[in-house]
Amino acid sequence: MKKFILFVVVLLCTTSSQSYAQSIQLIDRQQKTPVSNATYQYGQLQGISDANGTITLNNDHRSTLTLSHLQYGVLVLDAQQMEPIFQSGQLTLSKQQFELQPVSIIALHRPVADSLSISFNNQNRLAHDAADVLSQLPEIALIRKSGNYGFDPVLRGFKYEQLNIVLDGAQSANAACPNRMDPPSSQMPVNMLSQITVLKGPYSLRYGSALGGTINFQTEAPHYTTETAVTGRFSGSYETNGTIYRSEALVGFSGKSYDVKLFGSLSDGGNYEDGDGNEVLSSFYRNNFGSLMSFKLNDAQSLRVNISRNYAKDVDFPALPMDLREDDTWLTSLQHSILIDKNLKEWRTNLYATYVDHLMDNYDKIIEPRNVDAVTAAKTYNYGGRTEGHWLFGNNQLYAGMDFRADKAEGERSRHFLMGPNTDKTVYDNVWQDAYINKLAAFAEFQSFYNQWQLTYSARLEYNQADADKPDANFASHYTEMDANTLNTSLSFGVSRQLLPHLMGELWIGHAERSGSITERYINFLPVGVDPYEMIGNPELSSEKNNQVDINLKYQNKGTQIQLTGFMAIINDYISSEIRDDISPKMPSSPGVRQFTNIDQAQLMGFEAVWLQQLPAKLQQRLSLAYTYGKNKYTEEALPEIAPMDMRYKLSGNYLNNHLRPEVSFRHVLKQDRIAESFGETATPAFSLIDVSLNYRINKHLEVNAAVNNLFDETYYEHLTRSVKGTSNAINAPGRSMIFTLVARL
Repeated sequence: MKKFILFVVVLLCTTSSQSYAQSIQLIDRQQKTPVSNATYQYGQLQGISDANGTITLNNDHRSTLTLSHLQYGVLVLDAQQMEPIFQSGQLTLSKQQFELQPVSIIALHRPVADSLSISFNNQNRLAHDAADVLSQLPEIALIRKSGNYGFDPVLRGFKYEQLNIVLDGAQSANAACPNRMDPPSSQMPVNMLSQITVLKGPYSLRYGSALGGTINFQTEAPHYTTETAVTGRFSGSYETNGTIYRSEALVGFSGKSYDVKLFGSLSDGGNYEDGDGNEVLSSFYRNNFGSLMSFKLNDAQSLRVNISRNYAKDVDFPALPMDLREDDTWLTSLQHSILIDKNLKEWRTNLYATYVDHLMDNYDKIIEPRNVDAVTAAKTYNYGGRTEGHWLFGNNQLYAGMDFRADKAEGERSRHFLMGPNTDKTVYDNVWQDAYINKLAAFAEFQSFYNQWQLTYSARLEYNQADADKPDANFASHYTEMDANTLNTSLSFGVSRQLLPHLMGELWIGHAERSGSITERYINFLPVGVDPYEMIGNPELSSEKNNQVDINLKYQNKGTQIQLTGFMAIINDYISSEIRDDISPKMPSSPGVRQFTNIDQAQLMGFEAVWLQQLPAKLQQRLSLAYTYGKNKYTEEALPEIAPMDMRYKLSGNYLNNHLRPEVSFRHVLKQDRIAESFGETATPAFSLIDVSLNYRINKHLEVNAAVNNLFDETYYEHLTRSVKGTSNAINAPGRSMIFTLVARL
């Protein structure tokens, strides 16, 4: 009898436990298909979803479910969030909206799927130069030749045309100024962007030649509404140090088949003071206006038109022999997309054109004695197109297409002599030699998912043609040929795997080739480098060849995220310059001439780390750091313009139902004494900064922000900041500054 009772009790317990076992199906939100091969952990139970996307759990009403999948990322759900899922028996998942490769994302208006991204709300912290937004990342340093304008980004030691800087994956702009007062990043309209994606390394080859990485500035996606709707916003700010006024506004009209946005911005500022109270020449004026128009032609086709105009004037560049007098830039683009069928999901085509009209002079420069008045007028033209298809084959996907880009530069410098034997004479210099570069390429990227593995294959084949329509006789006398035709091949391979439920690993290997830019091939005796030497281009340059590897580890659980990335790049035929004592400069004040040339090999290596932690009391902390080591393997000297280790820490809170958001940030930059003395570099001292801000949302229409930058009035300068013209003194950064911002929304 006792044995029978024991048997019944065991049977009832077993039946009871089985009654709590429940199947939950994982479903893709967009395609409504099962999500297989997702690893999960629920209490002590671990497993993998089957071919039908099914997992089986016992609801204990207290455990947390952790799901991991390469395409969908890591999802952590607590017991309360699991209750409705147990009731419905279904859990929908959204694919990650970011690239599975070394990447950093800056979200300008709303969070993105990657929670490691940096939020930079441009409505609350207005920026008139997109490169200033990029400086939120420690792996990006800025070459500064002025106090407030025209910053040039450097990513992991790669700079200028070693970086592929594009708008919506296609359009770009060329600097008309030989000294890059107007780099491509300065032409990106910040207030119409939704996010900036920084793809590191030569792995993403769809958007152009990417020797060291791609910086993709992405505009806001269209938002169609069932009813006619009007949206709008206005932001204005005042910065005390430099008396800087900034403003931006947007008005939008939308309906079932259209979304039209009109935007504009205006910024104006004067000289600021450094931490010691010294005045730094930094006046500038900048405005921007344009329109982003989207039209739904039918259920399958859509059209987007983007028109933007940037205008800058009277900008001080104390590190350069001239100041910017006017810079007038137009960017236009047309995009058509069509949804086709289940396999060929989408075909997208872009056409674009960019025009830059640049004028600079030395009229406001204090020069004693003043020997010459100089003016340079230059123009650049950039136009092209891109067409790409997107195929889906089960869990695999393919991107393939072609692109074409044409770059042209023309300009003339006039020198009117005020003293000496040439008094009252004017000499004209052919700055760009009407040089052009045409690039035609085919590209493909295939992503294959199998169990817990993702394999990514990318390839790009590019034909590069360069020549000068108006060659200078003196320049041409140094070369056998002025034209060049090159075929560049780029390949990359990446493997990603979910190593543990909370840990993902990636390995990337890439080879990329890049032909010389218009500056590197055809600049005609102008001081455009790190030191004051006049630079002469070299149309006989070989293509740079980067062989790089990246290793990336990403850990994520409910309250903690950690990402570690290490990289090493070996660049063969690295484009640099050497002093030519046998060539005379055009300006008697110049110390000599540098000629662009290839060096056998250069090395870049380093790492980045990010740690994001949710804390009690509604606090969040973020720690990030980056370091790059650069070396000329031929001379055993450090590469020029390599930033030192940069460490950032930010503590932020969220209170009063997201109405009150305080923030304090700390930045420490180490001393940089690994310098290229042959380029005139000097060591840069370490510095530390503390910034604080407080943001308060009054209601859904009004928001205010107050911030103090450089709270302790530190006197410092960045390593990549150029020296004031004619001195060895760098341009110091602003001292303490208070910023007040008001945001109004419809």
